[in-house]
Amino acid sequence: MAMTRRRRARMVRTAQYAVLVAALLAVALAADWGELRRAFFDVEVARSLFPDIITTALVNTVVYTLFGFGFGLVLGLVLALMRLSQVPPYRWLSIAYIEFFRGVPALLVFIALGFGVPLAFHVALDRYVTVMLALGLVGAAYMAETIRAGIQAVPKGQMEAARSLGMSHGRAMVSVVIPQAFRIVLPPLTNELILLTKDSSLVYLLGLSLDQYELAKFGRDALNQHRSLTPILVAGLCYLLITLPLGHLVRRLEARTAKAR
Repeated sequence: MAMTRRRRARMVRTAQYAVLVAALLAVALAADWGELRRAFFDVEVARSLFPDIITTALVNTVVYTLFGFGFGLVLGLVLALMRLSQVPPYRWLSIAYIEFFRGVPALLVFIALGFGVPLAFHVALDRYVTVMLALGLVGAAYMAETIRAGIQAVPKGQMEAARSLGMSHGRAMVSVVIPQAFRIVLPPLTNELILLTKDSSLVYLLGLSLDQYELAKFGRDALNQHRSLTPILVAGLCYLLITLPLGHLVRRLEARTAKAR
């Protein structure tokens, strides 16, 4: 008797589960759990990291990210408007900026701002200012394209309606178009915030005092001190404390946007 499609699908699914369970068992049996526990799950080492990893490293990571995101958002909006401008030099400048900073690694931007700018202009930038500029310059290139797409997604009738009410082009953009564009691009902007959170780890290149440590630098120094990978694991978990709620927020916003359509 020929096998029905439903039965065949059930057998395939059962086989996939069996392969997955076998692979997990193979990994579990092959791993040296005692060595893993000593390397990654040393409770005493983890306990010694608190409360500094929260009160200093986690707080600094959030501050660096928010400063960079705020600066990048403002600059990204300006670049997006320049990109949509009818004046060719503005468009060219915006395109050149976006292409440059999207093509250059964030690492090089941190190095240029941390060491190149002080040498070139004989100024010593505050660490928080340097990080804000570096993260903002990189983030703005991505956010500009996101905001531009959001502005272009707003129906043209919205602008025409605003102009028919006597608003100038600038006021119609500020009061009508841009607020709607931000509602559209809120999920991708939140994704950019998550990416900047991880990029904030590059601040270690600038040389930091203890009270300026962020999570990655804190974890790496603690690793050298304790000769255990537990600090890296704890630092990673602290990153998740920031990124998981943001990821959940993105999914909620995307669902709300899809429902509104």
